[in-house]
Amino acid sequence: MGILSKIFTWWDGATIGTSLWSSRNGEHVGTDAQGNKYYRSKSAKVRTTEGYERRWVIYAGANDASNVPSEWHGWLHHSYDGVPESHLAPARIWEVDYTPNATGTATAYRPQGALERGGKRAAATGDYEAWSPEA
Repeated sequence: MGILSKIFTWWDGATIGTSLWSSRNGEHVGTDAQGNKYYRSKSAKVRTTEGYERRWVIYAGANDASNVPSEWHGWLHHSYDGVPESHLAPARIWEVDYTPNATGTATAYRPQGALERGGKRAAATGDYEAWSPEA
């Protein structure tokens, strides 16, 4: 990412101002597997309207909230106070790695009959009976 995009864009990562503000006023708490960095306010005076300490994330790529894994989402929303590594259950053998939301992208799920796949639905079969109020 070039220096001009760092100065002028807010939708594709943190701007220089946000990065400077985070390094001066925030305490780095941790980094997730995608490279997102998590901060909390250094000063106890900086609180949200609900009285909690202020917490935020600096995304490694595009600013997309679906890039925040569930354990860090819980920390950001004050579900628990400690960093997520202290609250994680051991990984299960059936769990898959985290993937961001693909809606609106070329990799989004498109079922049979979707317009993006040609819009051809399977022919109706005899196993469907329409509902009628008289029956």
